[in-house]
Amino acid sequence: MTQTADNAPNPNAAPGGDPRPALEGAIELAGDVLAGVRPEQYENVTPCPDYDVRQMCNHLISVLRRIAVLGAGGDFFAVQHFATDVTDGEWPTAWANAGRDVESVWSDPAVLGRPVKLPWGPMPGAAAAVMYTNEITLHTWDLAKATGQSPKWDPAVLAVPLAAMRRAMPAEPRGGQVPFGPVVPVADDAPDIDRLVGWYGRRP
Repeated sequence: MTQTADNAPNPNAAPGGDPRPALEGAIELAGDVLAGVRPEQYENVTPCPDYDVRQMCNHLISVLRRIAVLGAGGDFFAVQHFATDVTDGEWPTAWANAGRDVESVWSDPAVLGRPVKLPWGPMPGAAAAVMYTNEITLHTWDLAKATGQSPKWDPAVLAVPLAAMRRAMPAEPRGGQVPFGPVVPVADDAPDIDRLVGWYGRRP
């Protein structure tokens, strides 16, 4: 998911409460799914356009590294879109290392109130934590779908991006500079993960 000034999420999209436990849970589950990727699956296509499994794994590593950099007041563009320094199959180790960096930086509650610097402008740390919980969760689903995994989704983690999704990404407009397809309708009683990915144009 690449954000630009034209498709930036609403900086006021963070629901009340501390979003860090949900971010931590999303990170943990993504690590489990990364660990389940097999070599013969590296070139499988994912539901995220233009990403195969290898690219998705490398992008996830970059996302996590970026969360640590931003929390420390660093430059968004200091982290590449894809991690080019990680050998195939070494993603779980790289994920664990980046996760420790995130934990170290974001353990300070003051990070939630400080603005982080994004290409489309500053965003409160709390809102950024929600945004990245959403991105990691969506890409974890993408990766799980592409590799035949069935992760156990935590309702408490999903509640955070679900509460923010309509404000963060309105139903219209979609496509073009907004990197999501039209909302995919799901049943009212659909699982939370289906509601989330459907809102972002994925077909559960």
